[in-house]
Amino acid sequence: MGKLTLVSTGAGGNRYLTNEAINAIKEADLIVAYTKYAKDLPELVADKEVFTTPMTKEIERVQHAIDEAEKGRTVALLSNGDANVYAMGSLVVELLDTYDLWDKVEYSALPGISSVLALASEVGAPLSQDFCLISLSDRLTDAALISKRIRFALEADFVISIYNPKSKSRLEPYRDMLEQLKNVDENRIIVVARDLGRSDQTIIITTAKELVHAGVENSEVNMSTTLLIGNSTTKLTKDGRVLTPRGYLNKYELSGEQKGEWAKVN
Repeated sequence: MGKLTLVSTGAGGNRYLTNEAINAIKEADLIVAYTKYAKDLPELVADKEVFTTPMTKEIERVQHAIDEAEKGRTVALLSNGDANVYAMGSLVVELLDTYDLWDKVEYSALPGISSVLALASEVGAPLSQDFCLISLSDRLTDAALISKRIRFALEADFVISIYNPKSKSRLEPYRDMLEQLKNVDENRIIVVARDLGRSDQTIIITTAKELVHAGVENSEVNMSTTLLIGNSTTKLTKDGRVLTPRGYLNKYELSGEQKGEWAKVN
């Protein structure tokens, strides 16, 4: 039986690769990847047979990986970030199930560090309360549904991470998001992180007002950008880090004792 391993390569470059991911790539005799992701890992794939396709050719890429695994090969299918977060996981499982290949291909998926987690580690502690991820790509999801999710997430006061914010040909979901940000406090903290994990990584901490003012033409926002929209409690620390307090200091004194009103309840 051939082996197909879906390998999450982390937020970008080789910085966030796990030991499991490195071992799976080393053990494979075929690497299948989006062209950009293969180029991110030259030292790991240099001596391997590599099959790549450009963006929008995901079905072709997964089909090739499955076909080769079915022939008995050990295949590593690379997916950026975490493979089950807006990535290849669903397509791989769907095709294996459609062709009913569960007894012909040994399949496993390895988790990775998604970009929102990499971003959080870079800027402070912004995810300490409930948060959600929303992709603005309307290639597979209706734009009206994306707009609805943004609206309700803002109303529910989630910390929101935005994936796939815009491309040259896909601007309307991002434009709609900017319109909705006009309804929150203009000082709401926003993080704009581009090319996380790569040598040209940039992180900008800004506000809702400034992001809206930059408009849909904002050159800092593209398909390599992850946005983080703070909730109503998110703030900056004295040295400029992003903090969404969990609430410990609302309940406890610095000594660790519960504050009066909490002590009475408990």
